[in-house]
Amino acid sequence: MRTINPVRHLDIVLFGLLLIVMLIGLVTLYSATGGEVEAVMRQGLRLGAGSLLMLLLAWLHPTTLGRWSPGLYTLSVLLLLAVEFFGEGKGATRWLDLGIVRFQPSELAKLAVPLYVAWFLCDRSLPPRAFRVAGALILIAIPVVLVERQPDLGTAALIGFAGLSVVFMSGLAWRLIAGASVIGLIAAPLLWFSMHDYQRQRVLTFLDPSADPLGAGYHIIQSTIAVGSGGVLGKGWMRGTQSQLDFIPERHTDFIFAVFCEEFGLIGVLILTIVYALIIARGLHIALHAQENFGRILAASIACTFFVYVFVNMGMVVGQLPVVGVPLPLVSYGGTSLVTLLAGFGILMSIHTHRRMLSGP
Repeated sequence: MRTINPVRHLDIVLFGLLLIVMLIGLVTLYSATGGEVEAVMRQGLRLGAGSLLMLLLAWLHPTTLGRWSPGLYTLSVLLLLAVEFFGEGKGATRWLDLGIVRFQPSELAKLAVPLYVAWFLCDRSLPPRAFRVAGALILIAIPVVLVERQPDLGTAALIGFAGLSVVFMSGLAWRLIAGASVIGLIAAPLLWFSMHDYQRQRVLTFLDPSADPLGAGYHIIQSTIAVGSGGVLGKGWMRGTQSQLDFIPERHTDFIFAVFCEEFGLIGVLILTIVYALIIARGLHIALHAQENFGRILAASIACTFFVYVFVNMGMVVGQLPVVGVPLPLVSYGGTSLVTLLAGFGILMSIHTHRRMLSGP
């Protein structure tokens, strides 16, 4: 009788890099919460649950994941519609409370959209024709619009990028890319008028944080002070004045990178950035060596989306991008987003470890 050994489907290199980031996250979280052991334990349990899901997805065959993608996409859309009517949250309706668990359906869409779009496009020969691209864009637009209405522009943009990166990686003709770029530039001003007041305020604050230093600009000003005060070597673990004296808002979630910069300095930031870069490079390596179109474009999309997470959060904390509420991957305190990220890496591992099966005899 053949035994099932899911561990053999782990990509040891990728898992080792992820483990380094997770350990850095737990150490930084302990400091950011002022030594709150309970928060670190909760985060550890979430990391454990996410790692188990990653292991399960790595064991599943990529073709199986592709066949499940229409149902997963439909479920995510239905849950987003449920948020529209039954959602809850502070200033926004982003959460569903099912009694047993409370979660954000938009996090599920981050996985479901690129997974289904990749399966949809690879159902025919590549590069896709214009009508197939149009169908993919509709599939992307539905959850994007539903998430933006919550309102959650940052997450909507991430879902849109994840889906569009799949379309781009599928070998889209350059004339279509050029046409879409022109349309996007023309329509860009319309985005400003469709934003909510607080979203426009975030953009204005990004352009001039000093206009409201005790209000909208407070986050950016305090985080940039923390980043700059870390210097080359940092102030030391749990010795950051900005973080330990509660000057940094949301220092254990979206702005945890500011805590890390202040305490570990430029050297620590370089180490963390290198590990992130190696994770992204590993994802692109898996995409390059995938032996099926579905796995190739999906793996590349997951790697690119992970890069955007890192880039946007770091840029936001150092004041080079507007504050959009994107967590630092595997470091920021959180539940649903963390598990979703690890699930994405499970899909990457599935594509990598099943590549010989995909090529056939």
